[in-house]
Amino acid sequence: MCSIPITEINFIVMQTINLSEKLSLFTDHFNPRVVGELNGQQVKLVKFKGEFVWHHHDGEDELFYVVKGSFDMHLRDKVITINAGEFLIMPRGVEHKPVATEEVEIMLFEPATTLNTGNVQNELTKKELKHL
Repeated sequence: MCSIPITEINFIVMQTINLSEKLSLFTDHFNPRVVGELNGQQVKLVKFKGEFVWHHHDGEDELFYVVKGSFDMHLRDKVITINAGEFLIMPRGVEHKPVATEEVEIMLFEPATTLNTGNVQNELTKKELKHL
């Protein structure tokens, strides 16, 4: 038996999300787009190329899943390479800087309140994210 009252089912939109299709809708870098939301979390897609900024997130962990390509996550004491089909969880408070020599396509999973540049505010900061 369904736990959602029948009158509320009409308001729930359930659909599959094709990551390749959504990623083909934009070409810019370091500008996340929201493709899903659940439990106060957002699923975001972003493309990287080049170096981002050193930053950290005081209250949020982040999950970086590589859809296509690879990138290096620079930490103050090491560099971690993340390849297609792999993910990395960046714990809150850890300073990091994504670097991609070639374009990489990423799916992020993080709280909706997460600012892409964390504790740093600059020209790369995106306060309002587009929903695809």
